Amino acid sequence: MDSLTQIVLGGAIGELVAGKKMGNKAVLWGALAGTIPDLDVFLRGFYHPIEAALVHRGFSHSILFALLAGPLLGWLFNRITKDKFGLKTWIMLFFWGIITHPMLDIFTNYGTQFFWPFDARITFNSVFVIDPLYTVPFMVLLIWAMRLTKESKKRRRLNRIGLIYSTSYLMLGLLIKWFVWNDVHYYVKKHHLKVDRIMVTPMPFTCFYWYVLGENKREFIVMHRSIFNSSITDEPHLINRGTIRIDNLAWKGRNQNANLHKVTNDYCLIQADNKQLTAYDLRFGFLSKFTREKVNVPLLGYNFYTSQNQIIRTTMVRQAQWDKVDFGYYTQCVFGKSAQSNEPVLNK
Repeated sequence: MDSLTQIVLGGAIGELVAGKKMGNKAVLWGALAGTIPDLDVFLRGFYHPIEAALVHRGFSHSILFALLAGPLLGWLFNRITKDKFGLKTWIMLFFWGIITHPMLDIFTNYGTQFFWPFDARITFNSVFVIDPLYTVPFMVLLIWAMRLTKESKKRRRLNRIGLIYSTSYLMLGLLIKWFVWNDVHYYVKKHHLKVDRIMVTPMPFTCFYWYVLGENKREFIVMHRSIFNSSITDEPHLINRGTIRIDNLAWKGRNQNANLHKVTNDYCLIQADNKQLTAYDLRFGFLSKFTREKVNVPLLGYNFYTSQNQIIRTTMVRQAQWDKVDFGYYTQCVFGKSAQSNEPVLNK
């Protein structure tokens, strides 16, 4: 999840563990603990851009990291505060503040290597990385609690309500995903679509509007599903996979094909343009629903700059084009009221 959400969650955990002893200082240190796993972003500059995507949410988002860092930081802060609050309190604050960070990230699209050093990324793929409906009520309740004294029973009650709300919202996302998943498979069977595998993931900022991505050997199939409609209303968009595959790529230096397979989970569309190749990671959706179908390209991917013999020399993370965003239209899509578009999802 985004940094603000992790700060709020960490602060609420700090209050739960140590608020009665520390007051608002518990929220502060919990917020700090909740941001520690994301410090791995500062390592990105030492890696190839594709490798950097794998380093993030790796070791620092694992149970092992929490088991090591929690006691170590707890001991350090207990020494600094001269055993004022007790070693156990500090260890519990940092351990739970750190471990709940990757536990929350597991619900997002990209997931975490929760059981590092094992390679697998654990993901429920049921909440978008930024979701105001999760964060804002949670944050309001925490700030409200912080305005009360540390002895206040209402303070602890408000914090517990925030934690119950946030957890319930995650459970709601799982229930909605189960509903959407079943509905999508029914739709695919009813319309005789040839699909080898399917993924469903929430669209940005909401768990009420979902992006559906299927694939077969020749093409990708893109659909959208608002839970306010009885079924999928958009006509499925078919994207030809083209002829370039990950294993066709040649690199100057270390071969990144295996890493690109992992990063994109093989939902990767590669297109050529002069001396540039673009590898789109289709798991994160398209800009079409934000731009009234005017910009119909994927949100994320990589630009590869090649030599004359098509060897990749430079890799750049491809930035999303947000200059034509129309949130009014997107809101209509969320509530199932947008006009159906027959435009291609990806312009050739």
